[in-house]
Amino acid sequence: MTSTQGLLLVATPELIDPNFFRTVLLVLEHTDEGAMGLVLNRTCDAVSEEVVPYWVDRLKPPGTLHCGGPLSEESVVGLGRVPTHGVEGVAPLVGSVGVLDLYRQPEELPGVDSVRLFSGYAGWGAGQLDAELAVGGWIVVAPEPDDVLTDDPMGLWRRVLGRQSGMISLL
Repeated sequence: MTSTQGLLLVATPELIDPNFFRTVLLVLEHTDEGAMGLVLNRTCDAVSEEVVPYWVDRLKPPGTLHCGGPLSEESVVGLGRVPTHGVEGVAPLVGSVGVLDLYRQPEELPGVDSVRLFSGYAGWGAGQLDAELAVGGWIVVAPEPDDVLTDDPMGLWRRVLGRQSGMISLL
């Protein structure tokens, strides 16, 4: 098993699961026990400030709640930009972006901004993601700085594939 933590999973057209059609996921964790990620390019009907109101001043405009995946949709995961590493309450992930401890008050996480909230997550049991990768269900790519907190989530799938080399860019 090669961990894909911190990388993007881009759904291939062969991935027929409707939960993941044309999705781009950020892998938060990938170990021998399983994997967890967030769908970056699906928004929900709810507004983030209604879900976690005390983070309203730090939300990345327009403050729309994102659908992180089909599991545990009542849970909320937060990502945010951190000016420096080592902020207690933030697990570094990709560049200056980390996973936030939303049980903390915003004042406890100094300098964190561009917060994006996700309802639910995607999850895989032991070996499940590895099997999907082996049969070509996902394309694994390194994220660019603006992918994780993109201003255009609906165009992310096309944009990420378009910058790849070879035949992949034609998808």
